[in-house]
Amino acid sequence: MQKTKVNHPDRDLSFDTGAYSDGVMVDGFLFVSGQASVDFKTSKFILGAVEEETHRTLQNIKAIVEAAGGTMEQIVKCTVHLQDINEFDRYNKVYSQYFPGIKPARTTVESKLAEGIRVEIDCIAKLF
Repeated sequence: MQKTKVNHPDRDLSFDTGAYSDGVMVDGFLFVSGQASVDFKTSKFILGAVEEETHRTLQNIKAIVEAAGGTMEQIVKCTVHLQDINEFDRYNKVYSQYFPGIKPARTTVESKLAEGIRVEIDCIAKLF
């Protein structure tokens, strides 16, 4: 088994991510670590309404998937953590815009999230 690291294209490589990769490719699958509303050029969280954070989070996922040579249509599973499950409908309205065809399988839970973020999403894509 060969693993390949995939970075967000805007990631400042001088910033150490610690013990994880943005994404890892193995056997045609791309595993994307939990993403949030981050500006990868500055490595800072961009906090806002759940709609804004969901949009930026999914844009970050899209950039990582595309850096691996894939598309959002190839995402087969997402796990979503919301700081407040009462914001589900607002988050879901933005989320659904990123998956117009067959939606990925998904789990959505309420979680205590770090740094004041409202949304964190990880996913799995089958690229080839």
